[in-house]
Amino acid sequence: MSDPVVLTRDTIVAFLGSIFERRGAEDYLGEPVTMGQHMLQSATFAEQNGQPEEIIVGALLHDIGHFTSEFGMFSMDDTTDRFHEEAGARVLERFFPSVITDCVRYHVAAKRYLCATRPGYFSRLSDASVHSLKLQGGPMTPQEVGAFEQNPNLKQIIAVRYLDEAGKRADMQTPDFWHFAPMVQRMVDRHCAQPPG
Repeated sequence: MSDPVVLTRDTIVAFLGSIFERRGAEDYLGEPVTMGQHMLQSATFAEQNGQPEEIIVGALLHDIGHFTSEFGMFSMDDTTDRFHEEAGARVLERFFPSVITDCVRYHVAAKRYLCATRPGYFSRLSDASVHSLKLQGGPMTPQEVGAFEQNPNLKQIIAVRYLDEAGKRADMQTPDFWHFAPMVQRMVDRHCAQPPG
């Protein structure tokens, strides 16, 4: 068994790329795309629509926490929700601006928020997404909505959520991870260049 990768500013992007290469072909919870296709499609839609790099990278990485075994944070004996959104955010927050980690951490909450506040949103959900909504607590309560709306990155989180729903097309061709890698590295460099506050 090889030693675990030491994640640093200089290795995180290559590590994420290796996850896409090694694990991207895994099933995506009953959807007609693989995990890798789903995230790449979400990022590709963002890029095609002229979204800023923080949205593209947030869309690219929003479900990276599904690969929790990569991070050594969970046991194979787990029988409950692994909270992939939190798992991914906890790894990324050391290297990425808060806007990106919030898009990862709160993309599930955003689904619950949109179901509570935008009547037409529920009809956009796939069968698998409807099923997971039940496991994730259903639409937010008014109190939860009010608290969620205080997040300074709400606009970006919602944008990534819509991209999440869009990235489920069985016949869509996308670039691979390495197409996006330079902008992923720019986000890392932007975060790591900031003085601790």
